[in-house]
Amino acid sequence: MHLEPSPTTSALADAVSVFVQHRPRLFGIAYRMLGSVVEAEDVVQEVWLRWQRTDRSAVVSPVAFLSSTTTRLAINVAQSARLRRETYIGPWLPEPIDTSADPEVGAQRAEALELALLLVLEKLTPTERAAYILREAFDYTYPEIAEILDLSLVNVRKIVSRARKHLTAEQRENVDTTEHRRLLDAFVSAAQTGNVAALEALLAPDAISLSDGNGIRGAARLPVLGRARVAQLSTATPGFWRGADPRFVEANGRAGVMLHRDGVPSTILTMAASEQGVHTVMWVFSPSKIAAFLDSGSRFTTARGPVPDGG
Repeated sequence: MHLEPSPTTSALADAVSVFVQHRPRLFGIAYRMLGSVVEAEDVVQEVWLRWQRTDRSAVVSPVAFLSSTTTRLAINVAQSARLRRETYIGPWLPEPIDTSADPEVGAQRAEALELALLLVLEKLTPTERAAYILREAFDYTYPEIAEILDLSLVNVRKIVSRARKHLTAEQRENVDTTEHRRLLDAFVSAAQTGNVAALEALLAPDAISLSDGNGIRGAARLPVLGRARVAQLSTATPGFWRGADPRFVEANGRAGVMLHRDGVPSTILTMAASEQGVHTVMWVFSPSKIAAFLDSGSRFTTARGPVPDGG
């Protein structure tokens, strides 16, 4: 005997189908807003729960509803995250994400994804950040952004313009991916061999090194400024490179290096460079962020396949 699916079962299956279709975009918005894989996944999970509870027959545009819910939740989390980061020990860096499977992470283009830019985005208010990300990475129109953020059209245009000016003042023109990989190769080679002069030649005069360890031993608790000091720091501890096994990864659309010790991932090294050389060196020592990076590599395949949890 053939049993017809109940309306409830059918409706839930439709809800799952729609959600899975848009999930990469939702994660992409939340991740750019929060700079955290774990927090972004939490937001997306909460959006799924709300989508289940919503009267979906009354929703004109599912993608608009889901994007709006994701953005508003991410703004709330970003506001509380700012307070939590005040107690963070040493520099805070965004959680790198493995983009080898999806370089754009759910966006129309890979905008607002590189770690150095995510770090600058942290200086904007959560609302400014949301407006910029929706416009530049996801190509939402100004009226759509105004509706999502519950702001006037004029206000949204001003916010996006202000965010662009702020980021333009802070950001430098990046080298292309080929040159970036060459600089990273040369940096690791010089650091491994303790060649301070070669490192200085790669660095911009105002280079900065940021170590994210949240108090972990061996991670610098203050930013290190200047070409000479950054070069010295990168070779200061001979034991750091001895026995380290550097393996290239793709982090946030750019080449990075995962250092392994005894087969265990221990450090992620990424950098940002302009025509003047490497200007920002970023070291992630935090075990939780390394674990999140390793987990993120599989999220692109799983996000498109199975039924979301929490049903």
